[in-house]
Amino acid sequence: MELKITTLEGKAAGSIDLPDAIFGLEPRSDIVQRCVNWQLAKRQRGTHKTKGRSEINRTGKKMYAQKGTGQARHGPASVSQFRGGGRVFGPVVRSHAIDLPKKVRALALKHALSAKAKDGGIIVIDKASVKDAKTKALAKQFGKLGLDNALIIDGAEIEAKFRSAARNIPNIDVLPVQGINVYDIMRRKTLVLTKAAVDALQARFK
Repeated sequence: MELKITTLEGKAAGSIDLPDAIFGLEPRSDIVQRCVNWQLAKRQRGTHKTKGRSEINRTGKKMYAQKGTGQARHGPASVSQFRGGGRVFGPVVRSHAIDLPKKVRALALKHALSAKAKDGGIIVIDKASVKDAKTKALAKQFGKLGLDNALIIDGAEIEAKFRSAARNIPNIDVLPVQGINVYDIMRRKTLVLTKAAVDALQARFK
């Protein structure tokens, strides 16, 4: 698959051949969905917690005599049927993470990239760099390229000025190539890759 390379100013900068083994697969939504579910489950905090009857700070003394009061028999007031008592089978602190094989994760990334390529949602730029860290100027350049909802993937390191200029633009995410992931690719309308990012992806899937 051949795509034209452009600059941030909108000028032509040649072309690049994207390998079909990464960008030319027939997208499978089931594999992509498995990876997205794995990502969302992994980042879920799981810090919700309620107190059981053993954790309630109340006396363990029996409320009143077993017989002779005319009322139902009860033990301590920390049981769940009384106000202020413990909760039965309440949530506890736990991890929501699920397992997903490494090969399936790699395949899901290929299918996500292929889905973007099939929909025409990939733009390749020569480099992600600016002279001055000015958000207004960079937003204007994005407007010329039609980038209003995009994920920008650069090489191993992102230029500090470019990161500073882009971080306040809404619906624009900037990540190094090590941070590329299925969820961020699918949640943004356009995927912007630099030449360095394309080279790194090719080396990664060799």
